[in-house]
Amino acid sequence: MLPTAHRRLTAAYAAFAAAGALVLAGLPGSASARTGPAAASASPSPAESAAVGKTSPGVLKAMQRDLGLTPAQARARLVNEAEAGADAGALRNALGRSFAGAWVHGATSQKLTVATTDAAEVPAIEARGATAEVVRHSVARLDAAKARLDRAARKTATRDAPVWYVDVRSNAVVVRAVKAAAATSLVSAAGVDPGLVRVEETAERPRPLYDLVGGDAYYMGGGRCSIGFSVTKGAQQGFATAGHCGRAGTATTGYNRVAQGTFQGSVFPGRDMAWVATNSQWTATPYVKGPGGQRVGVGGSTQSPVGASICRSGSTTGWHCGTISQHNTSVTYPEGTISGVTRTTVCAEPGDSGGSYISGSQAQGVTSGGSGNCRSGGTTYHQPINPLLQQFGLTLRTTGGGDPGPGPGEPEPGGTWAAGKVYAAGDSVTYGGTTYRCLQPHQAQPGWEPPSTPALWEAA
Repeated sequence: MLPTAHRRLTAAYAAFAAAGALVLAGLPGSASARTGPAAASASPSPAESAAVGKTSPGVLKAMQRDLGLTPAQARARLVNEAEAGADAGALRNALGRSFAGAWVHGATSQKLTVATTDAAEVPAIEARGATAEVVRHSVARLDAAKARLDRAARKTATRDAPVWYVDVRSNAVVVRAVKAAAATSLVSAAGVDPGLVRVEETAERPRPLYDLVGGDAYYMGGGRCSIGFSVTKGAQQGFATAGHCGRAGTATTGYNRVAQGTFQGSVFPGRDMAWVATNSQWTATPYVKGPGGQRVGVGGSTQSPVGASICRSGSTTGWHCGTISQHNTSVTYPEGTISGVTRTTVCAEPGDSGGSYISGSQAQGVTSGGSGNCRSGGTTYHQPINPLLQQFGLTLRTTGGGDPGPGPGEPEPGGTWAAGKVYAAGDSVTYGGTTYRCLQPHQAQPGWEPPSTPALWEAA
């Protein structure tokens, strides 16, 4: 008899095959876009239209500069990454407990690898077009081990072991330590099996990038930070930013030193998230400041996979690109430990804190901290945007139109799906009498109903 997870995956694959190539309406995710050179003269696929057609030319130019890509390679990479995200989400749901992570690799072709703890799943993974890798530990087991490290860090000094994360590519929980003894102490205090952990030596001592539209500057007293993304809460306009930039009640002025707003909520340490409500002189727009000051449109908040390209906008160093190294990272700053951040190869410097991270047209998060600089390179961490929106009940301002739709939690006719609500991979909703399962984390928007966005939802 086939293992339960294998039966689920086989059924899921059969459903995809019966429906033909995944057709996208409104977001990238179509496996049909992986067509090779012969497609160059054909009309754009739905995935290409969404992943590339809605992405600012400035994003593509910055990817070319910082990732060493040609224009065609940058466009192909965005399409492949969008498709890989949808494929990885579908396989994660189908594999269940045997799922051990997914990542993309390669400068341009961006091949998807999906790991599993069950060798019986390999044929079905490969049938989906991904490379299969059989490993010892599931993501669930590694996440549980990391959660124990997070809890232990509340009572254990981690200044000399400042970063830890689940590394799906090496199938381990990695602890990056200035002193190996500090890593050993943390693992011991957490009661984690050392066989799940790999310790890496580092000289890195991350810090919040203090001193200092997404990307524009704002000021709090003597400090400066950067705007992340424009948001709304009901009729109130404002922006998302980093929690370490200010506490609830802290007043802000804009890049022009005109009175701007007040921090309404802030979490730091633990997480690094905040939002500022602005006065009537300021209008929230669905843009971040791109290369050369041009505007880059924000189309949504679909999370990109490990290995995907990502760009950052900040008021100190402007626009820079790199790749996503790991999600669900914990990092210790002098003020304490924060968890659930994303680790990237994008550089940043003080004053960039709170600024925007974006992949293509999709908001990813706000700058938290890092090490290094934009002259010699560095590592940075960003607070993912979807948990921030969910924490404060905010709606991301996007280029989708002026009508924000129902607020978070307000049901759409005919089901439980709701525009404005943040959904995680694996969440279930009903719409039009059908149950759907979420493939990729995102905040729902009008026009992104489950039947219209197979890159985000699959029929359960």
